[in-house]
Amino acid sequence: MVHLLLAVIYLSFISLGLPDALLGSAWPSMYSGFGVPVSFAGIISMIIALGTVTSSLQSSRLTCRFGAGKVTAASVAMTALALLGFSLSSAFWQLCLWAVPYGLGAGAVDAALNNYVALHYASRHMSWLHCMWGVGASLGPYFMGYALTSGRGWPMGYRWISFLQFGLTALLVLSLSLWRVHGGGSREEASRRALTLSQVLRIPGVKSMVAAFFCYCGIEQTAGLWASSYLTLEKGLPAETAAGFASLFFLGVTAGRGLSGFLTLALNDRQMVRLGQGITVLGVLALLLPVGGETAALAGPVLVGLGCAPIYPCFIHATPDYFGAENSQAVIGVQMAGAYVGTCLMPPVFGLLASRVTPALFPAYLLAALLAMVFAHEKLLRVKHSGS
Repeated sequence: MVHLLLAVIYLSFISLGLPDALLGSAWPSMYSGFGVPVSFAGIISMIIALGTVTSSLQSSRLTCRFGAGKVTAASVAMTALALLGFSLSSAFWQLCLWAVPYGLGAGAVDAALNNYVALHYASRHMSWLHCMWGVGASLGPYFMGYALTSGRGWPMGYRWISFLQFGLTALLVLSLSLWRVHGGGSREEASRRALTLSQVLRIPGVKSMVAAFFCYCGIEQTAGLWASSYLTLEKGLPAETAAGFASLFFLGVTAGRGLSGFLTLALNDRQMVRLGQGITVLGVLALLLPVGGETAALAGPVLVGLGCAPIYPCFIHATPDYFGAENSQAVIGVQMAGAYVGTCLMPPVFGLLASRVTPALFPAYLLAALLAMVFAHEKLLRVKHSGS
């Protein structure tokens, strides 16, 4: 039963990743049809992120009341409905409307599942869990790229992913009994205290961890959202080709997290984070090199993805050790909120820079966020070391 439940959780994270790269890969083909500037992708991304912030902050209360299984099933259903709405939209305001349930669905399930795995499974399972997210995020652009190259258009790409989400919702509903059978299910979750936001932020080191999450998700989402446009506008690649190349970032994340699961047998969470940060620097430097064509397009996104791979899951897995198992659900909810604030703010800010200055700032923007994340993480380690 334990392994069957883990398989269901893995599938849930594939579902969580499937829609994440769709907007970035489809937007070069979408925005002109809606009569809006290219920078308006940041508005949709911001609305989704605001929804995830809201539901992340409520994740502790929701999980304590309903259990991780029911929260996951309901959240995936909301996401499926939102994606179907995207595929049927004929005006930009409709995309904005459907972005609300998508964001609300993503936040609660993300926090609930991350805390569940951090408490009950080893670090390698956390890496492989987020590898499953990368599988979904990598498949999404391929669905969209096929829809575009086959002449079916971007709405069909969204529709295919929506149907997959509805299928997973049915599977999750059928598997609800597994969450009750497995040790640490709904009754254990209900025994955990739901801290207020102010109480969480008063825990030493939480603010630094939230800042690190902010920067990391800003890097990840900016790379995922704008890599395709950067390759099209700066490298001169066709939109269809750029959509496929942009998925290399998520392929790098996926492969890196699969490998990270094995590396965690020899390295601890702190060492894994530092390793990822170093590889990300190499990827950003590759994007900065004045080399044209597909060589630079391949090297940069893959290295950035490989570098990002271990950072997020190791941040999450270390949370119960840093802040205590009794606080972990509330802390992870706030971390998710900080992560999605980064998702909310950083991609649209780059969109403004791209439209008003130049898209060529893309690598420098990623580098600045990366340096800020390194600083926040090292400050967290100093706080926890001095308090131990």
